[in-house]
Amino acid sequence: MTEYRTRPLAPRRFDPAEMRARAASFLDEVRERRSVREFSSEPVPRDVLVRCIEAAAQAPSGANKQPWTFALVTDPALKHRIRVAAEKEETEFYTRRATPEWLADLAPLQTGPEKDFLDVAPALIAVFSRRWEEATGHKHYYVSESVGIACGFLIAALHHAGLVTLTHTPSPMEFLATLLGRPKSEHAYLLLPVGYPAEGCRVPDLTRRPLAETLIEFSPGE
Repeated sequence: MTEYRTRPLAPRRFDPAEMRARAASFLDEVRERRSVREFSSEPVPRDVLVRCIEAAAQAPSGANKQPWTFALVTDPALKHRIRVAAEKEETEFYTRRATPEWLADLAPLQTGPEKDFLDVAPALIAVFSRRWEEATGHKHYYVSESVGIACGFLIAALHHAGLVTLTHTPSPMEFLATLLGRPKSEHAYLLLPVGYPAEGCRVPDLTRRPLAETLIEFSPGE
């Protein structure tokens, strides 16, 4: 067994006042994030997208296997092929697969099988989970959990950079692996349209559950 080398952890400790300020600032920033379906076609800087993907790849993962692949798509023809394939699956979902309860829950969002944002958004990021190493067959661990954490990093990084996104998950998504030439070891996990919001873009005025319904604390003496 070969152990990982270690290094000293770089000091990064703030006084309580700064900690509170930083936590509050981050909360304010993520409170403003919303899923967007109305994108501008204006191009976004490639290096910004790459840096955000690099930030996502800093996420922790089971046994440090880093079981993810990020496919950045800006080619209009390929984006359109993705849209056509996604709309085929979405039509099946809305007409056959979705339960009445599911469709009722979606109705206030006014979504449907048409996904024009896949053409309009200047960039798509397809995230794949790598279940094993193609070259060696070596299995990865906690794949879904690890990739989910990386996607959270990615969404937060893109928002922090001033871009908007939509967590798009047409089901099934096998068409992404086919169109993007991914190996059998990889499974499509998430498709993120990325860009600037369209002029006059509007989003649902949603609220989150109050903290009292989300947080459970176990304190000393209780």
